[in-house]
Amino acid sequence: MPDITIFHNPACGTSRNTLALIRHAGIEPTVVEYLKTPPTAAMLRALAAATGQPLRALLREKGTPYAELGLGDPALGDDQLLEAIGRHPILLNRPIVVTPRGTRLCRPSEAVLALLPNGPLPPFTKEDGEVVIDTGVRRAFAGDWPAIEALLSSNGLPLAGAREHLDSFVVALEDGSVIGCAALEAHGGFGLLRSVAVDPALRSRGVAQRLVAQLRAAAHAARLHALYLLTTTAAPYFEGLGFVRTERAQAPAALQQSAEFQGACPGSAVLMRLEAP
Repeated sequence: MPDITIFHNPACGTSRNTLALIRHAGIEPTVVEYLKTPPTAAMLRALAAATGQPLRALLREKGTPYAELGLGDPALGDDQLLEAIGRHPILLNRPIVVTPRGTRLCRPSEAVLALLPNGPLPPFTKEDGEVVIDTGVRRAFAGDWPAIEALLSSNGLPLAGAREHLDSFVVALEDGSVIGCAALEAHGGFGLLRSVAVDPALRSRGVAQRLVAQLRAAAHAARLHALYLLTTTAAPYFEGLGFVRTERAQAPAALQQSAEFQGACPGSAVLMRLEAP
């Protein structure tokens, strides 16, 4: 049984769903109700380091004294942020899950699936009625290309450069069929997330989140500095996963040599970045 710890707030729906998903996998984690037992400053530093993100990324703004304490000031260092969390543990975002496969702030809750032992799991229904399908994600094989090509075409995504980087793809499976795909190309220490596509009939079931979570874990393991992506239609969706819009000219030079930058994606495509995934 894997050793899993969740820093949990039972008043938070996302945290409750994450805990329920872990138990749905047959695992009883160590539950730390951090409002009752706040982590030490040293533990918070270790958690941030384990996620590969700055401490600031673990802070929560909504429903906390974040604004009144002026914590949005970028001049504040980790010592000052730690002092604030120590006085107001509610500032720590939730849930943070620690596993042998990595540590992550699991928002949305299905991001925890990338940290659990390989499934797939039976469907899971969240508190709001949304059904999460653990599709089972694996590396793509050569024989998956026809299904990947069909997915990209049905989603209006470019094919240029995709087959040449088939070894960078993961696929989501349901009942033995490929229902989703995504790719992570590494260019000069940076990652390019591309070709995130799901069967149009199976959207809104958490498949894309599962694929992206898997590739974020791979990017973290590979110690990539940041993830980038280009999109013409899905910027709001990726913003919900933590990506932020940035100027296309600011993309690292190595990424600008990729097929997506060299014409596969139109000049109108929005460039988005995720720090240290």
